Amino acid sequence: MTAKLKSLPAIEVAQRLRTGHAVLIDVREADEFARRHVPGALSRPLSTFEAAHLKIEPAKDVVFTCRSGMRTEANCDRLATAVEGEAFVLQGGLDAWALAGLPVKEDRQAPLEIMRQVQIAAGMLVLTGVLLGFIAHPAFFGLSAFVGAGLTFAGATGFCGMARLLQAAPWNRPVRA
Repeated sequence: MTAKLKSLPAIEVAQRLRTGHAVLIDVREADEFARRHVPGALSRPLSTFEAAHLKIEPAKDVVFTCRSGMRTEANCDRLATAVEGEAFVLQGGLDAWALAGLPVKEDRQAPLEIMRQVQIAAGMLVLTGVLLGFIAHPAFFGLSAFVGAGLTFAGATGFCGMARLLQAAPWNRPVRA
């Protein structure tokens, strides 16, 4: 971590938020934020972070968070450049916040995060391919190989076809008012 982003425990962040001396910026993607977040936190996903243009009062501390703190730490230099003064990281992220017994706004009606959906679908397809390969015909092992190749391609290029397909699924479409 850079010297510009200091780590703060959840209890201290909660105290700063309660007194109005801080603002909490959640850098997870919109689907993750919609499912679960700290009440009052601002959503500024890393994928569009530079375009978000943080407008924070100079007198307020800026505290960045993600789910576990790892994403925030990996991007601390990028985040620190968006803040003029001192900036902080919620130590352990949203998970640590919840473990400390602090309030979390959760919407169980919101779809699971898209990457969790990809993990579930890929796991089910690989398992299905292996089971059918043993039970029905060895050609079904090809399904597992296909999914493995797709995951390797996604990791190497940053393009995940399965995520794109799942985003178009009915349960992931925004509800129209």
